[in-house]
Amino acid sequence: MNSLIGTYECKVDAKGRLMLPAALKKQLDPELQNGFVLKRAVFQECLELYPMQEWNVLMQKMNKLNRFKKKNNDFIRRFTAGVKIVEVDANGRLLIPKDLVAFASIAKDIVMSSAVNIVEIWDKTKYEKAIDDAADDFADLAEEVMGQDEEYDSIS
Repeated sequence: MNSLIGTYECKVDAKGRLMLPAALKKQLDPELQNGFVLKRAVFQECLELYPMQEWNVLMQKMNKLNRFKKKNNDFIRRFTAGVKIVEVDANGRLLIPKDLVAFASIAKDIVMSSAVNIVEIWDKTKYEKAIDDAADDFADLAEEVMGQDEEYDSIS
């Protein structure tokens, strides 16, 4: 799967349904028939939408963990807590289950933000706060994460 691109503001209706933005739906088109996995994010109070193909790749990696090590077993249990299979309906809507709406404190206005091969779903206020909070140290973070790559060092 190619990397997803874009950040989209959307609304969730009273039943927890959101209309996929046309540009995002177009990018996800090859995945629409296979469905998606929706889960709680590990590090943020948002949701992560995995195309089924991406989820299966991740589960193959997890399946290699030794389940006889308690920390591995605990990690798998916590990582998969609240995981749901979701599908886009004929009208292009995605239903967010109530427990996941509560986890992410989703009200009405949301942001769908691409994160390479998945989509994060945020309450709009929480997303803006997370972006604002990270703005101060983003340059340092970028240098630490991307500046240490030997592949790029050999090019320059």
